[in-house]
Amino acid sequence: MLLFVGLGNPTPDSENNRHNVGFKIIDSINKKFGLSKQKPKFKGLLTTGNVGTQKVYAIKPLTFMNNSGICIRELIEYFKIDAEDVIVFHDDLDVEFGKIKAKFGGSSAGHNGIASIDKFIGKDYSRVRIGIGKPKENMEVGDFVLQNFDEDELTGIEKISNHINDSISILVEKKLDLFSSTVNNNK
Repeated sequence: MLLFVGLGNPTPDSENNRHNVGFKIIDSINKKFGLSKQKPKFKGLLTTGNVGTQKVYAIKPLTFMNNSGICIRELIEYFKIDAEDVIVFHDDLDVEFGKIKAKFGGSSAGHNGIASIDKFIGKDYSRVRIGIGKPKENMEVGDFVLQNFDEDELTGIEKISNHINDSISILVEKKLDLFSSTVNNNK
């Protein structure tokens, strides 16, 4: 059993923020694989179903980015899911826009959502870092991540979501390097 987590903020005006790319990925997975209807549980919106033969839970925490770990800990304790079976999708400033980097463990690199998860479940889980680009000169990082994607960027995020879905069987097997290269080489 795997847990997919998409990070974001739950307010309607945050829907297209750069910080909410994790929510967008979970929505895309839910749609592509016909996961159950989202239900409010464990301080998040939870879906369940199968990706291939693998049973998965997918959640979008409603605790706001900085408290994402609260939701994740409640869910993994209830379903007895090991941290090693958690895969978190989140935005990353240090990855080129539209690219992804998947890895196991590591530091939060200043990402408050990841820092919260680390605090509540430790660092032994997988992360799929989705590149959102860097702020232009004189723009604060906090303002940049809460800024909406423009129309072209939203199209790019839709493409990367489709590439993730097309290669998700590799991710489910936790072949993170192969997953990253496969997704990034899709055109």
